[in-house]
Amino acid sequence: MGVADLADYPWDAVAPYAERARRHPDGIVDLSIGSPVDPTPAVIAEALADATDAHSYPQTAGTPALRGAIAEWYDRRRGVPGLDAANVLPTVGSKELVALLPLLLNLGPGDAVVHPRAAYPTYEVGARLVGATAVASDDPADWPADAKLVWINSPGNPDGRVLSTSELRDAVTRAREIGAVLASDECYAELGWDAPWDAERVPSVLDPSVVGDDFTGVLSVYSLSKQSNLAGYRAAFLAGDPALVARLLIGRKHLGLMPPAPVQRAMTVALGDDAHVAAQRELYARRRALLKPAVEAAGFTIDRSEGGLYLWATEGRDAWESVGRLADLGILVGPGHFYGEHFPNHVRFSLTATDERIGAAAERLQA
Repeated sequence: MGVADLADYPWDAVAPYAERARRHPDGIVDLSIGSPVDPTPAVIAEALADATDAHSYPQTAGTPALRGAIAEWYDRRRGVPGLDAANVLPTVGSKELVALLPLLLNLGPGDAVVHPRAAYPTYEVGARLVGATAVASDDPADWPADAKLVWINSPGNPDGRVLSTSELRDAVTRAREIGAVLASDECYAELGWDAPWDAERVPSVLDPSVVGDDFTGVLSVYSLSKQSNLAGYRAAFLAGDPALVARLLIGRKHLGLMPPAPVQRAMTVALGDDAHVAAQRELYARRRALLKPAVEAAGFTIDRSEGGLYLWATEGRDAWESVGRLADLGILVGPGHFYGEHFPNHVRFSLTATDERIGAAAERLQA
């Protein structure tokens, strides 16, 4: 199987509903895509501008400064001490890594790739790209023995599920039993909302309480798109098992998967500045506090959603019917059909809209 054999891009199916929403007298409120709308912090943009004399090829492995910043950030923000340059690797955003990890791990027909039941579709795309079998499962006991890669996602997209330390330990144990690489997508980790995650750190799979001092077979994946509004920079990284990191580095060198030098400099600065992250979190907290009761007032039940950038909601009807009803209010959301076959009655509301547009959506929903 190749890229040309993949299905049409699913978001194209939303276009007619977007057109309906645009006909609202006060315009569309687009809550369908989790693309940041707030400015890139000045301290990061200035770092990028200062590094634009980038006449040499950048390092696929990342500059020493960037790799040091990633390791220090894991210690400071994720509670993961002891990482060094051998444990970390920058990527060109996280989506390319999700899609290409099965290829970089040399998976193929006869191998299984496990992903959550409510899942970002690129996990399945990566499996299909190499002819592997995608398996949707949240229960480690059900992970098949032929699984060679297991994706977990906490906080989840689209459902906002946060995995506890105990759940992460169970995942690590089972992945090691079957000999699978465990990759934990943790891109929303700074955005925990409901207790206990409003006060406690969302745990990383690399936390000592999960893996002890043994990173074997385990990777954590992170992106600066959400916490730092760097979606356009394509700035992400992974950390964990040094043997896996070395293996991935070789493949990525051959494929030319190197973050641009100015982006590497911007990432280094972003990882060292916590103030802008706290400010962005406060923006999303305010928007969530406004939108969540309005969604519930409109007849939706919100499931999970204790972390992340989304509200995962259902009104007990097919998601496309809900998408249509909301489009008539000028609100565009994502249908649960896009996130696997298990949640056909759910829709995803994104918090990535301006204060004014979130306010407009709340007024329409409550009315």
